[in-house]
Amino acid sequence: MVRYTSPKNRVSRRFGINVFSRARNPLVKRQHGPGQHGAKRKKKSDFGIQLDEKQKLKAAFGMITERQLRLYYQKAACMHKNTAELFLQMLDMRLDNVVFRLKLGATPFQAQQLVSHGHVFVDGKRVDRRSFQVRPGMEISIKPSSKKLKAVVDAVHGQSRSLPPYMELDAENLVGKVIAMPSMADISLPLEVNVPMVCDFLAHGA
Repeated sequence: MVRYTSPKNRVSRRFGINVFSRARNPLVKRQHGPGQHGAKRKKKSDFGIQLDEKQKLKAAFGMITERQLRLYYQKAACMHKNTAELFLQMLDMRLDNVVFRLKLGATPFQAQQLVSHGHVFVDGKRVDRRSFQVRPGMEISIKPSSKKLKAVVDAVHGQSRSLPPYMELDAENLVGKVIAMPSMADISLPLEVNVPMVCDFLAHGA
């Protein structure tokens, strides 16, 4: 199972926003980008701009891998519908992302860990595959013996984040549900991403 192990705060500094909702925000003291020349802004080429959009999208979903991103795009493109919307829906309906959006995990990485360590149930059955695609009507819950984990309790009751309109949560019993497939307008990302541009970038094999 692939995990993102590089410095996460560098990603936040690169894009100038606390992408991962971490309590320790490096932007409080360092407003410029990472590296010796981080404070200097250089004009970017069209390729550089497209690459940045792709990296922002990967960051928005907990730094998923390049291979995963391309596979989601290929699946969406094969459906011959609104590719950008289907692509974004697939990313948003990943189990680890749903756990994060339901506030069962304080950060995307904590949500990934909860899933991979077997603390998350889908319709009463343990699912430890982070990329599992959640469908409307599925019930997401925390394993009974894990409901008192400090990380889970703090995540549910210690955050000001609001739930997306297409999800619902019973905070007392730690049970959530996706009630409908979201539209692109419904999906809120921690930073602005030009998803159609990313699709075009991936379509040309860059």
